[in-house]
Amino acid sequence: MVTINIAYTAPINPAGVEPKLNQAQIWAGLERKVRHAEEFVAIIVACDVVSEGQTAKGFSTVTRDVTFKGAPAPVREVCTHYAPSRVDFEQDNGSFISNIVSKGPDGELLMTYSFAWAHPDLADGSPEVEKLEADHWKTAKIAVEGSINTIRRLVNDKTIQ
Repeated sequence: MVTINIAYTAPINPAGVEPKLNQAQIWAGLERKVRHAEEFVAIIVACDVVSEGQTAKGFSTVTRDVTFKGAPAPVREVCTHYAPSRVDFEQDNGSFISNIVSKGPDGELLMTYSFAWAHPDLADGSPEVEKLEADHWKTAKIAVEGSINTIRRLVNDKTIQ
């Protein structure tokens, strides 16, 4: 079994990009992403909410089935919200993803996606692992930047206030 761990961070409001997004808008976007993942992540083609609940500590959870492009079956994810800065996605195969909103030293908003991709069928050090790691880096960059761009578009079209 191999777990590939990757994290990618991007600025939410780089110079020259409008509108500038605030923490509340970013959080609203992450909440929407849990229910409408296909709007945010190009490789997700369907997202069906199965149930909603709370953790023992009172954090809200959404259980969903997401279908990835080319995948034979949906993946079950439990999404836990830690408002206003983090959503964790735990997949039924053991993979774990965190979407984190933070601030840099000058107060600038940053978005980080941290991935622990489980590959139970692969051996450590195999050529397949090296290729998958390179692919996961590309996916991480696309996911973070695509999510920020989608939130900005949803603010522009007034879906998010």
